[in-house]
Order: sequence, then C-alpha cells, then structure tokens
Amino acid sequence: MMKNVEQAEKSGTRGWNPFRFVRKLYDWVLHWAETPYGVPVLFILAFAESSFFPVPPDVLLIALAVSIPTRAFRYALACSIGSILGGMFGYVIGWQFYEQLGVPILNFYHAQEKFQDVQRLYERYDFWIVFTAGFTPIPYKVITIASGVFDMNFMKFLFASAISRSARFFLVSGLIWYFGPMIKGFIDKYFNLLVIGFTIALIGGFILIKYFF
Repeated sequence: MMKNVEQAEKSGTRGWNPFRFVRKLYDWVLHWAETPYGVPVLFILAFAESSFFPVPPDVLLIALAVSIPTRAFRYALACSIGSILGGMFGYVIGWQFYEQLGVPILNFYHAQEKFQDVQRLYERYDFWIVFTAGFTPIPYKVITIASGVFDMNFMKFLFASAISRSARFFLVSGLIWYFGPMIKGFIDKYFNLLVIGFTIALIGGFILIKYFF
C-alpha cells in the first residue's frame, strides 16, 4: 500500500487523492510514538480501527515497541483491549445502527460487495470468519459490523475477537521484544505473510486437536 501512496504523491495528482489522505493519516499515527500520549492514543486507535478507522494500530504498536522493547507486551495489552472493545462497538453498530452508521462506513471503504460475500459464509463459518479477520489483513471492521447484522452469538464473537486480536498484537510485540529494533524492517515488509502463516498454523492446530485427540 505504501508503494501506491508514494507513486500517487510523485504523480502530483490534484484534487482528492485517497492515497495521499491515507499517507497523511499514517504519518499522523506514527508521530504519536514520539509523544507522552503514545499508549492512550494506541488504545483509542485500536478501538477505532475495529469499527471505522482505516490505519491499523500495528503501525503505532511497532513504533512504540521499538522505542522501548521492555514495554512491548504492555503496549500489546493496551492495543488488544482497545481493539476488542472496538470490535464490540462494531458489533453494536451492525446490530442496532446498521442503516444509520453501518452502511456509510461500508460505503466509505467500498466494502458492500465483500459484505455480501460474508453474508453467504456466516451460516457455517461465523467463528472462523471473525477469528481469521481478527488476525489477518482482512478488514476487521467489515466483520465486526457484519457479526451484529447477522446476529452472531455475542459470546462466540467476543471469544473469537479476543483470541485473534490478542494473538496478532502479542505476536508483533513478541518479535520486537525478542529480536529488538532490527526486526522492524522485516515486520514492515512481511507482516501480511507472517499473520497469514500464523493463522493457518493456528487453525491447523485446532483441526488436529478436534480430529486426532
């Protein structure tokens, strides 16, 4: 995504430029790592990203963890709690305020088509949809809203969100804590592959436990 942003900036396109807008948001998020308000902002960002904000909290989480690796897990905990609560807010949007808030959010992200695809899968794979979206680059906000719209069991939704969101953020912080700042470039470059691979491993583990133990 950042390559697209840079190309858009170099092209000098006038008027509304979504890539430039996202780049400014990205830089704005990063600057909080250099202030005393990094942790509260991380919590708020994680909350907002689970229901409407476009920039993932991993950006600020990585910057904070790199700056003070000994606090990496504390940052992951703040990020996890904020994201889980934000997911609950997204669920409420879909459950009670879909027309007023859910539709505008989905339209903003051009996610209506994805939303229809999700609807066809929810009857069989509701837990795994939430779990996978919570851990991978799939837009989590679409799933939290969809879970409320399709009246997914709230406790099941909460359980899937808590596991996947915490696993994602603690994985990032754990890598930085163990390897130090040198791992930051690797995470930035291969983040999507890391989380997808880890998700496959987790799901595979659950399947093995279910059928062989």
